[in-house]
Amino acid sequence: MELGKFEKSENFVNRELSWLKFDERVLSEARDKNLPLFDRLKFLSITASNLDEFFMVRVASLKDQVHAGYHKTDIAGMTAKEQLKEISARTHELVHVQYNTLNRSLLPALDKVGLHLVAEHENLSDAQKTFVDRYFEDNVYPVLTPMAMDSSRPFPLIRNKTLNIGALISKKDKKGKEELMFATVQVPSVLPRVVQIPSKKAEDTTVILLEEIIERNIDKLFLSYDVVCAHPYRIMRNADLTIDEDEAEDLLVEIQKQLKKRQWGEVIRLEVEDKMDKRLLDILKMEFDIKDADIFAINGPLDLTMLMKVYGAEGFDQYKTPRYQPAPVPEFQNDKDIFQVIREGDVFLHHPYMSFDPVVNFVRQAAKDPEVLAIKQTLYRVSGNSPIIAALAQAAENGKQVSVLVELKARFDEENNIVWAKKLEKAGCHVIYGLVGLKTHSKITLVVRKEETGIRRYVHLATGNYNDSTAKLYTDCGIFTCDERFGEDATAVFNMLSGYSEPKCWNKLIVAPIWMKNRFLDMIEREAENAKKGLPAGIRAKMNSLCDPKIMAALYYASSCGVQVELLVRGICCLKAGVAGLSENIHVRSIVGEFLEHSRIFYFENGGNPEIYMGSADWMPRNLDRRVEIVFPVEDEEIKKELIHILDLEFRDNVKAHILQPDGTYEKPDRRGKAQINSQMEFCMEATEKAAFHKHKTQAEKSRVFVPAEPAEDIEE
Repeated sequence: MELGKFEKSENFVNRELSWLKFDERVLSEARDKNLPLFDRLKFLSITASNLDEFFMVRVASLKDQVHAGYHKTDIAGMTAKEQLKEISARTHELVHVQYNTLNRSLLPALDKVGLHLVAEHENLSDAQKTFVDRYFEDNVYPVLTPMAMDSSRPFPLIRNKTLNIGALISKKDKKGKEELMFATVQVPSVLPRVVQIPSKKAEDTTVILLEEIIERNIDKLFLSYDVVCAHPYRIMRNADLTIDEDEAEDLLVEIQKQLKKRQWGEVIRLEVEDKMDKRLLDILKMEFDIKDADIFAINGPLDLTMLMKVYGAEGFDQYKTPRYQPAPVPEFQNDKDIFQVIREGDVFLHHPYMSFDPVVNFVRQAAKDPEVLAIKQTLYRVSGNSPIIAALAQAAENGKQVSVLVELKARFDEENNIVWAKKLEKAGCHVIYGLVGLKTHSKITLVVRKEETGIRRYVHLATGNYNDSTAKLYTDCGIFTCDERFGEDATAVFNMLSGYSEPKCWNKLIVAPIWMKNRFLDMIEREAENAKKGLPAGIRAKMNSLCDPKIMAALYYASSCGVQVELLVRGICCLKAGVAGLSENIHVRSIVGEFLEHSRIFYFENGGNPEIYMGSADWMPRNLDRRVEIVFPVEDEEIKKELIHILDLEFRDNVKAHILQPDGTYEKPDRRGKAQINSQMEFCMEATEKAAFHKHKTQAEKSRVFVPAEPAEDIEE
């Protein structure tokens, strides 16, 4: 497969700019007036949270490259400096649209439904002022720590992502000359940022932000001084951890050290109120050593992630999409033992449409089952009060052999995972802290059980994390199986993770970073060769991100051979679709809906004998080259049909889909004259209907009365 001509930089899109396109798609949901009002608030909050992480990691990494004098270009031919310039322009425009959406659309709409956000404390009524001032005295004032800067007190250390109020204060000296000083106070995160206050109408709800309460009363923090001005500001620091794992004797200790540094990294973004006094802004610019391109003057409240708190306000359910309750998994709607159900055949799980409970119960039952000898599991991100962690700890206390790989390098979950790792160790589990130089991102659980026929291995494989909270919000797929070939591979995976033993071959699993990329390239090439021979050929793939140059070049090659390539890529897509002479046969769409699309599904036509895979890996260099990932084939014919149905429905979605155009923009499908298809809502209805059908069927079977047959008459011959 000759890929050289497809690997030119002009054939690819810059990764960071593609990510910004994704956040724009999320923002388009906040601007969609067909959505319930409070859903739009939620999407606007998500865009802000996304942008925070983008700056702390991706922008920070580019700035590190510039500081290091690194001039190598990316796959799209852009240097780090060129990327930063373009990112600055795009993000300033994105933030402008965010606040236009808030100020011109969402806040007026909230007023109409009776929820009022007081944007400026000057607009409070007399009764509200009295309430706010009393709230400040009783709840806020005791928590605050004002800090001034003068000749004896240097500029204070401002923590990453914290909201602060900067002030200029003055005091006349003995000669009557006024001297300006800088002071700052952190808006305490231990207090609610959104505070409900009395409304002018009894039936309405009125809220004010904590920083406005502090700003109104800030003179009480600087007695004997005049407060010349006071304005909120917020900084973003470089939060990308740099760990020399080869030199780190104890990875856990080294990560704990680096987490502390995250609070004090280089300032890469400064948000200020747009009407901030220039003198105050000049002080912040100098002290944070930040350029104008990295300063965002905000027309509204800083840090829009607080809108999730507004979304949670009580009494406005009619303005929200009703919360979906995951349906029971049909195969487990009975009194059978979970291991018995798996022995009867592979079981498919589709979250959040189907409940995550069977996954939790799988570990819980294994922890208590006297026939279970061992439990092995990889953990990347888990919930704050994880029932799986509790079950693993109980299993160890019950004398099972429990081995858990806890990935300490899971970004922004490092602290959480350190806590869980220590708890598991204390309970007697054997805890592995990942591998040097690699993140373990695979999702696999192995239960070894002693049965009458001998040792049997039960395996759960999935596309998503073992997190019971996000399993209600993310779309993911998984299977339970006790196929011995998968069991042998699962054992080999854990032996590789704990003992560095590299299997000579695999029965079924495709494992990164050694084997996976070449396997995908081989399958793509096979489709191209089949197309050239006139055999059935086609590729359909669903993933979070696509930016691996080799994979994209191979897809271009397949397209040039006549292979129809259909891709569902939620976020980053560095591939160009529908471009004449390059990708006429490649079609890309992104679905942004109520749930976060997270599953990875890969379909290859294979000459009329389709192969379908699921797994934890996106088509990105980090997944294919720098992580331990697992992709697994789907062997059960009924599950294959289910996955084909999932892909079919998502490729027909015309409500939440955005289609990538040849010029790099995304457009919603033309729905004129067509029935509306919202794939996520369709899956919700289907899962609920299937569960109801199986429940009714099971109840009918239980209530069926057994009537013995009449004995046959003896007939003499």
